[in-house]
Amino acid sequence: MSDKKLVSLQSLLGLIGTALIAAILVYLFPDNRARVVDTSLRFFYEMISILPAIVILIGLFAVFVPKQMVANYLGKASGLKGFLLSILLGALPTGPLYVAFPLAAAMRKKGARVANMIVFLTAWACIKLPQEMVELQFMGLKFTLLRFSLTAGAAVLMGLLTERLMKTGEATQESA
Repeated sequence: MSDKKLVSLQSLLGLIGTALIAAILVYLFPDNRARVVDTSLRFFYEMISILPAIVILIGLFAVFVPKQMVANYLGKASGLKGFLLSILLGALPTGPLYVAFPLAAAMRKKGARVANMIVFLTAWACIKLPQEMVELQFMGLKFTLLRFSLTAGAAVLMGLLTERLMKTGEATQESA
């Protein structure tokens, strides 16, 4: 079976498994049924309303951003500038985190290194420039700079660790 078919099968089984667990939990806890259905529908409507924009954005990225540019700025040899660019790219947009995952996957396909994708996703989740401005106003410059530095540093460490673990896992799979 090809890798794509295996991933599609795993995704489908994961979806079925999640739906099955949700159905069992709703059956076991009928008092929460209305809240679960309401939350699920709101999330579904949010996804449906934002999904077309994500597809268009990824399509534009795929067509207009050359693979060599991504490899140069976010690839294996990007070093510190790649981490800084990943932090900036993650901190600029606002929106839910699930928007960032397809963007990270598109960047990865174009040659970005794993560590930079982890930094990008972490920055998207934890560092937002508009939120930084509010934090600065309420918490002060010292707190904001310290939190930003610790968050960015932790993001880089997580990215490097994830990249190393993935290489170790790939090496183990190849030797088996």
